[in-house]
Amino acid sequence: MIRIPFEHSYATQLPQACAAANPDKPSAPHLLYWHANLAGELGLDSSGVDEATLAALFAGAQLPAGAQPVAQVYAGHQFGGYSPQLGDGRALLLGEVVDTAGLRRDIAFKGSGRTPFSRRGDGKAAVGPMLRELIIGEAMHALGIPTTRALAVVATGDTVYRDRPLPGAVLTRVAASHIRVGSFEYFANRGDDATLRQLAAYTLQRHYPQLQHAANPYLAMLAAVCQRQASLVAQWLHAGFIHGVMNTDNMTLSGETIDYGPCAFMDTYDPATVFSSIDERGRYAYGNQPAIAQWNLARLAEALLPLLDAASMDDAVAQATEVIHGFQTHYQQAWLAQARGKLGLADAQEDDLALAEDWLLMLHRQRVDFTLAWRYLADVLDGDATRLAALFAQPDVLHSWLARWQARLAHGGSMALVAGKMRAANPLYIARNHLVEEALAAASEYGDMALAQQLLSVLAQPYAERPGLERYALPASAELARGYRTFCGT
Repeated sequence: MIRIPFEHSYATQLPQACAAANPDKPSAPHLLYWHANLAGELGLDSSGVDEATLAALFAGAQLPAGAQPVAQVYAGHQFGGYSPQLGDGRALLLGEVVDTAGLRRDIAFKGSGRTPFSRRGDGKAAVGPMLRELIIGEAMHALGIPTTRALAVVATGDTVYRDRPLPGAVLTRVAASHIRVGSFEYFANRGDDATLRQLAAYTLQRHYPQLQHAANPYLAMLAAVCQRQASLVAQWLHAGFIHGVMNTDNMTLSGETIDYGPCAFMDTYDPATVFSSIDERGRYAYGNQPAIAQWNLARLAEALLPLLDAASMDDAVAQATEVIHGFQTHYQQAWLAQARGKLGLADAQEDDLALAEDWLLMLHRQRVDFTLAWRYLADVLDGDATRLAALFAQPDVLHSWLARWQARLAHGGSMALVAGKMRAANPLYIARNHLVEEALAAASEYGDMALAQQLLSVLAQPYAERPGLERYALPASAELARGYRTFCGT
């Protein structure tokens, strides 16, 4: 039996913020995926534990010893409209562990059945969406982007009914925490300042302990969250990632990416790209994500107003407004710093932003694949622009920009070294939508995990070009890409 040294600080310190619940019993649990390396990070020894035991433990057939499952309550702005009570409608926090690095991390089920916050939902999840969360989360982790991760995916043997019958599954998610902007909105909008203060104190101690003795600790926490989210969203954009449903209940205080529903990676560069079937007006389009992050953080600021050390409410509003206005500066600094790395620029110069923006404008006008353009740019430093030029309908447009870029690099040392650094900053392999769908279909329809396992293996090393993996680097055909949509999986 695997031993998990659970602790329960959230449920113990914030009983008002959660409700006890138990997972449904699966009829025939079958292990689809077990992340042994992540288990090791968490200090869990699964050696000698057979798959049947793992499947039973991580589908809810029998709870791991020490687990005390609770569903967390929160509110949220969804597509701009406020929902006063959402909460974990199909998720259960089993408890927390302190990992081998000394970090406290949540272990939670997703898709394990109804909870007190399920409303009209069945609380279940299907194999496809749970494997999507696994694959995209692991892709993001390998890219160095803060993210929740999947410890296990177990098929339940039960049928989930959506637009058609689907095989059910439970995912075990690991997160720095599941505290969201919506967690604060819930208590603030109910006028429950006492619990709001408890939640803020808990969050401060868990995620920003260095700020506990600041002169205005919750204002300092707001600023720190803004900085983390600015860096996170900049990383999303440089990876071509579109979250798809950036509601306030899907933004964490820890700064991790959470809730991989209708998410996708962009092929052809276009800031207006939307894949989510429910984002009919493009609110969460690729290029809108920084502004939406700032909007979400403004909702957090509003919730925190009663806790700020201020002479009056007007003073508190002024303090919080200044912090929120600073988000754009943090974002632009983070985005430009990352752009310099992708362009091979070792130092900072005034015209770097224009250089990067002109590069993207060219990609947009020429409808060029985003990931491959960045990756193949390093080839130019090796004296071969063939792969890069082949991406452009009119390769001649490259000439003047490449001349500017190479002039900017002229004093950067060995071009071979610069090219190597660029390849370490620009992935070749991302979770291409058609490859993800191919893997999910095989697993969901035929129970075949081979494609998913192979894709995970490729994505684990996104920067290392390897022979025989050419299909994993290429975008979808025009036919496959046309009209592609993703779904939230609820």
